[in-house]
Amino acid sequence: MGQIQSDSDEEVDLAQIQTLYTVFMRECPSGALHLHEFRKIFGVQSTSEEEALYIESIFKSFDRNKDNVLDFMEFVAAVHLVLRGKLEDRLRWSFKVYDRDEDGKLDKDEVRHIITIICKIKKLNTDMTPSDVCDRIFELVYQNKDGTCQISLSEFIEGAQKDPWIMDLLKLDVDASGWFREKWKKKT
Repeated sequence: MGQIQSDSDEEVDLAQIQTLYTVFMRECPSGALHLHEFRKIFGVQSTSEEEALYIESIFKSFDRNKDNVLDFMEFVAAVHLVLRGKLEDRLRWSFKVYDRDEDGKLDKDEVRHIITIICKIKKLNTDMTPSDVCDRIFELVYQNKDGTCQISLSEFIEGAQKDPWIMDLLKLDVDASGWFREKWKKKT
């Protein structure tokens, strides 16, 4: 299979892919992973509307061909991103999740929406409201001041890498790799 470039620079061997495929096909005999199966595989019981929308946004971000299912290759790409993806790749993915209207820019409503969900899921105890957090992100990240009040992908990536506080919020790190390893190991 060769070497996959990643932060950990680990090699993926054929046995790992075969094991992943076996479990994928056991869970999804049709070869297509639907949203409800995605939730089931990872043990996500979306108890709130916010969490349900968040999980759906993540699922859709991995659905490259927009057919509302993940095939095995899309699933492998998702697993690779979550477990071994480079920081910039994870930030690009986070941007895609934030960008609900898929216009290539983030406006304050899109950022506020995801920040609100993240605050509820992570149960963040902060003196700042999601609107305050959104305003601070725009203050620190929004660079071109062209009056559009939208963050571009390059501003998003650059801004996140400059400030640890912003990085923690923007990269959508809800311990996805730990969560995946815990849930998926039970299946293998």
